[in-house]
Amino acid sequence: MSTIPKIVILGAGYGGILTAQRLQKELNYNEADVTLVNRHDYHYFTTHLHMPAAGTDSIEHTRVPISKLIDEFKIDLVKSSVREVRLTDRKVILEDGTLSYDYLVIALGGEPETFGIPGMEEHAFTIRSINSVRMIRQHIEYQFALYKTDESRKDRLNFVVGGAGFSGIEFVAELADRIPRLCMENDVEPSKVHIYNIEAAPTALPGFDPELVEYAMNVLKKKGVNFKLGTAIQECRPDGVVLATGEVIKAATVVWTGGIRGSRIIEASGFETVRGRVKVDETLRAPGMDHVFVIGDNSLVFNPEGRPYPPTAQIAMQQGVICAKNIVAAIRGGVSRPFVFVNKGTVASLGKGEAIAVVGDKKMTGWKAAQLKKLIDLRYLFIIGGIPLVLKKGRFL
Repeated sequence: MSTIPKIVILGAGYGGILTAQRLQKELNYNEADVTLVNRHDYHYFTTHLHMPAAGTDSIEHTRVPISKLIDEFKIDLVKSSVREVRLTDRKVILEDGTLSYDYLVIALGGEPETFGIPGMEEHAFTIRSINSVRMIRQHIEYQFALYKTDESRKDRLNFVVGGAGFSGIEFVAELADRIPRLCMENDVEPSKVHIYNIEAAPTALPGFDPELVEYAMNVLKKKGVNFKLGTAIQECRPDGVVLATGEVIKAATVVWTGGIRGSRIIEASGFETVRGRVKVDETLRAPGMDHVFVIGDNSLVFNPEGRPYPPTAQIAMQQGVICAKNIVAAIRGGVSRPFVFVNKGTVASLGKGEAIAVVGDKKMTGWKAAQLKKLIDLRYLFIIGGIPLVLKKGRFL
């Protein structure tokens, strides 16, 4: 019987793909049996999804085949969906089979959090996958195509975006950029189109520098975005939303970006969770489980002040590297390394040629911030795929 340890990685997002790549780099052949499980055979860039959703970029720029990112002689890719994790048996139940493991990495990604708002799951779109953004793009284009022939809905070109965090702001920015072309192509008067961005918090981009938030809002207001801040959505209906103030906004399109939670699969598998996230120890292990690591949107990590870090791509990437190192250390009898997040800056895109950014103590706006966003994107492509992937998927203009 083979004594080679079995490592199973669930999910090929930012954290999962970095874990897999670092393991294939640091492990020797036949030192471990590594399996990467993902529901699709491609890795996609979650932080880019707002662009194809609005129709300002191609879906193909937001994904890459996993086979191009891993050494298939070192890592076995299984295309399947996870149904259950059986902790006591050390098994993962897939939709079409079962995997046993000695070390498990849970990087399943997040799910939309609707906070129990009635109708939100049933009637709103979410920006969480290639398939979901394809539906949003086609739906938006269909509303413009229908507008001139269907007089029954005067609100057909009203667009409601719930949530003014990073995803909401970046999406409304791209949508506002797309509207003029859609109007021209469909002979629609631009004044007939209305974009509403609704946020329960008193400010857009909560936690961001107030000066930069003001800049961002001014840019987007000039593009035609109507903000309703400090106002919660009380209900989502097939024909729009009802706000906590009682106001009704009629719209044929509602896109929800107001929250992300961890995976319900984790909750159902017996982990102690907070909104689907596991509070991991300093080595990214689940409490009391030396062989189970949880990273990315599924993990809960606290900063030195005791507040949880928001689940971002750069945190997931850094976790993936440390997770792989700690698995290798466990296999070889070495010492695990604690995870320490290094904030390399934050950038929010505001559409073509516009962004806001914070790098250390330096604040940036406009064209310079937009170029920084491109550099960050190119850097990620280089990390996972080298120069060939940069040249194939990079956005330089």
